[in-house]
Amino acid sequence: MKRYFFALAAFATLFTACQGNKSEQATTDTSALDTNIVSTTPQHCYQYIKNRDTAKLSFMTSGTITTGELSYHFAEKDSNKGIIKGEMRGDTLIADYTFSSEGKESVRQVAFLKKGDQMLEGFGDVLEKDGKMIFKDLHTLKFGQPIIFDKIECH
Repeated sequence: MKRYFFALAAFATLFTACQGNKSEQATTDTSALDTNIVSTTPQHCYQYIKNRDTAKLSFMTSGTITTGELSYHFAEKDSNKGIIKGEMRGDTLIADYTFSSEGKESVRQVAFLKKGDQMLEGFGDVLEKDGKMIFKDLHTLKFGQPIIFDKIECH
């Protein structure tokens, strides 16, 4: 371990010596990079539990893009888990859900309405377009029946 720190210190000294007056600029650039690494985008987590059925939704929104994870575990049915990518339109999340179920990857459109500390899943008529299932008309979606996600602590 001591050798590692000695080698690192020697490298830093050599690098600084070779850079001359640029070492101050390098330090400034590095600290700017460090502030960009820390995400200021909050993660939102929700869970649905009814009898033996569960589902989880977690996502982050940066600018207009929303990404996250969604999973369904319904008793006596195949589970599926995948990623969502879409956008928040006011209080409504519209996203593509790419998931695996029964060893097959599929894509379907999902919609969630934010209401207080809940996300209400939207349901409506669908059709297949370009290999994915999409809603026929987003304006006619029904929200909150039967799946309502409650806000939980993110882990």
